[in-house]
Amino acid sequence: MLRHLSIHNYATAQILGSDFHGGLSALTGETGAGKSIIVGALGLALGDRADKTVVRSGAKKTEIAAEFDVSNNGAAGAWLEANQLQGDAAESCLIRRTVGSDGRSRAFVNDSPVTMASLQQLGALLVDIVSQQEHQSLLQRQTQLSLLDDYCVGRKLLEELRSLHGLWQTNQRAIARLRGDDDEGRVQLLAYQLDELRELAAADGETESLEQEHRRLSGAEQALAALTGAVQDISDHEQFNALSSLRRTLQPLGELQGDSSRIANAMELLESACIQIEEASADLRSAKDEFAIDPERLAQVDERLGSLHYMARKHKVRPTELAPLTRSLQEQLENIQGREKELQRLQEEDSNLREQYAAVAAQIGEQRREGACRLSREIDKRIARLGMSDAGMEIRFESLPADAINANGLEKVEFLVSTNRGQKPGTLAKIASGGELSRISLAIRVVTAQTSQTPCLVFDEVDVGIGGGVAAQVGALLRTLGESAQVLCVTHQPQVASRAHWQYSVSKSSDGASAQTSISELIDDARVLEVARMLAGAEFSAASLAHARQMLAADQDSC
Repeated sequence: MLRHLSIHNYATAQILGSDFHGGLSALTGETGAGKSIIVGALGLALGDRADKTVVRSGAKKTEIAAEFDVSNNGAAGAWLEANQLQGDAAESCLIRRTVGSDGRSRAFVNDSPVTMASLQQLGALLVDIVSQQEHQSLLQRQTQLSLLDDYCVGRKLLEELRSLHGLWQTNQRAIARLRGDDDEGRVQLLAYQLDELRELAAADGETESLEQEHRRLSGAEQALAALTGAVQDISDHEQFNALSSLRRTLQPLGELQGDSSRIANAMELLESACIQIEEASADLRSAKDEFAIDPERLAQVDERLGSLHYMARKHKVRPTELAPLTRSLQEQLENIQGREKELQRLQEEDSNLREQYAAVAAQIGEQRREGACRLSREIDKRIARLGMSDAGMEIRFESLPADAINANGLEKVEFLVSTNRGQKPGTLAKIASGGELSRISLAIRVVTAQTSQTPCLVFDEVDVGIGGGVAAQVGALLRTLGESAQVLCVTHQPQVASRAHWQYSVSKSSDGASAQTSISELIDDARVLEVARMLAGAEFSAASLAHARQMLAADQDSC
């Protein structure tokens, strides 16, 4: 509920503030005193549109602060927690709104800046303002549906429906994401490319190995000639070879080696050279086996290398990258095929969610239709008490297609009313006049008060155009409403004010240069004087005072 409202430099209010209580509070005062300024400032704090015209003349900015007790408001508490906007005290919520003389607006919740959209979301959970102008949330189908649901539909069913709708939305986003790529065309391309690459079957390191073999095979004849010549030169030539020459050299030196250490050392080196030449000759003979002339194998290697280079050019990679490319394309194809399986699973889940949703929505629809009959009968009774005996309420349903999944179920709801006998029911906005709409709104609020989730209701002059017994009935109904919710009512009717738990006087004064609106809580004699003024005007008499005391005593005792 609203604990405190503070207003600085708004319209004619320079500095205005007041604490508020639970129950029914009446805001009274002379015409033009500024009672609706209180309502307007509260609406501004809750996210109403504003421009620089709301700023008091000569001031730099308007500032409105509203403090709420949210200890018994689960919806507002959950919203604050979800948006990480809890205050230091969990049961308190402070909203602050400023509008500069340049028209710029800022909003804060528990001292944290918020957007206007966020402020409006929170405001709808805290206060509902009912007036004859723009604050008619009751004209909105969503508000009507919420009132009906609060009145007759199990909360767990509604939560289950919204949960299923949320799961369905998540599932739909996943399906859309998987369908985002042209997987069908991609699969066909990958399959074609993989068929070619698998047929080629390029292996890691194959190109390097083949190129090395190709070099050997293509140069085998020349290599064999070189190897044969080398072996002959060092060991196999009949007339001259290096090994024979060394051996001939060693023979005469053997007879001299005992005469000189240098000759002995030279002989040792020459003998070692002979051994090394023999080993080199053996290695060269073996190497000749590696350079066999094989034209058939050379042709095979040529053909294979040609295939590898052709495929590499086609895929714009190096021949050495063909094997890794094959594995990469295989992995891509498997990923897409995996998405296809996941898509199939999600589509099956979509079907299951739709079935579950339809079952829960059907239960909710049944409860709504049964509850709508009871609700309309109760509202008709209250409307009749408010001087509209010929008026009647009808709650009409519009069924939606079975696959039209939304968070509210499979039907739209609209409140229709006829204000005269024989009149065809129409929407509240089209059929009811301002005064009639206010009384109809009051009747609806009274009936739904026990189940409504909005803890604070503000009625701005709902009693315009009525008087006498009807005004007394309005007061009685507002009092009843105040037993289960906080109700603030701007009124000119003493029959309404006398029923209130609390009364506030709004007045306007002037110092000759500017006007100033103020508010004060009335108790005891001050309240009697205000009710007397409402009964008889500024020149009230002793009889008016006595009548006021009698009304207050009777109305408060009867409550």
